[in-house]
Amino acid sequence: MDKDKVIKYRRTRRKLRVRRKIFGTPDRPRLNVYRSNKHIYAQVIDDLNGHTLAQVSTLDKDLRNKIDNKALGEKSKEVGLSIAKKCISKGITKAVLDKNRFAYHGCIKNLAEGAREGGLKF
Repeated sequence: MDKDKVIKYRRTRRKLRVRRKIFGTPDRPRLNVYRSNKHIYAQVIDDLNGHTLAQVSTLDKDLRNKIDNKALGEKSKEVGLSIAKKCISKGITKAVLDKNRFAYHGCIKNLAEGAREGGLKF
């Protein structure tokens, strides 16, 4: 295998290993996090019914004005606060953090801390 295939294979294995252990219910949905080089995305998903209950990203217009000239780590904390606010307004207080294939470090950690500050419990 060439290097790119090996990297893609390892990412897929890591994602499946994490995802196998996590399942979102209506009482405790899954907070899915995805990070790219420029943006961070968060969704709250009910896996039992297959519905997305809330979503926030750095591309949202209401957040874009607030976080325009900040680093991705600072942006991710704002996304965490915003997703927690949306969840609380819909009556969701508990969630399971699905960090996907990413390590709990940097942007992912900042998003989780922001969500905790906003009132969401993991």
